[in-house]
Amino acid sequence: MSFLRFLLAPSPPPLTTDIHSHLLAAIDDGVKSTEQALAIIRVFQKAGYKKMITTPHVMQDYYRNDSSVILQRLDDLRKYLAEHGVAFEIQAAAEYYLDETLLKKIEDREPLLVFGDRCLLFETNMINEPYSLKDFIFKITTEGYRPVLAHPERYAYMSLEMAEDLRNRGVLFQMNILSIIGFYSKQIQRLAHQFIDRGWVDLLGSDCHNIEHARLVQQAQKNKYFQRALALPLLNHIL
Repeated sequence: MSFLRFLLAPSPPPLTTDIHSHLLAAIDDGVKSTEQALAIIRVFQKAGYKKMITTPHVMQDYYRNDSSVILQRLDDLRKYLAEHGVAFEIQAAAEYYLDETLLKKIEDREPLLVFGDRCLLFETNMINEPYSLKDFIFKITTEGYRPVLAHPERYAYMSLEMAEDLRNRGVLFQMNILSIIGFYSKQIQRLAHQFIDRGWVDLLGSDCHNIEHARLVQQAQKNKYFQRALALPLLNHIL
């Protein structure tokens, strides 16, 4: 009977919206040109995507982007797509690095680039838990933002216990699709699978920086854990 239910179970809806990529030319470690961005978008179109919310880095020490720069590059990319007859929706938010500059922006109530229902995508250093992490989460939640931690499975300091604590504090998790297929490491893949098994994935993102990433995302669609993740109530479907 259980096998019959499995056969009759509806397929999970495909992803048509990507959150988290680096497709604005020459402002971070993503694409260097709009031509590269177009090539990536064509791959995503073939994979069934209709929309991408690109998220350039905002990081004081390396990528001092602000909203005006990001929105201007977004406008440039949209015009380029239109000139080439490409019907594809592209929006922009940002991937904010948790540093003193971001904390100051929050303190000064500077408007930040968000997506969906005031979702704020942020990342931390990869090795150690930032001492200000929990205070930051409290502050932005108080300001009406929904904190979204980029690729939580990739942080060396992350554990299941810490992940559960962060989720209890209202943090949403954006998992990288390439983590599911072991692109970064087996350890990261294992944690990604554990998050999927527990239903601790709110958004799937490509974190696409180049054409190779795009092609791997397309290949990942056949992965069984990717399919399990699709069966979760992902926010991608309402963006």
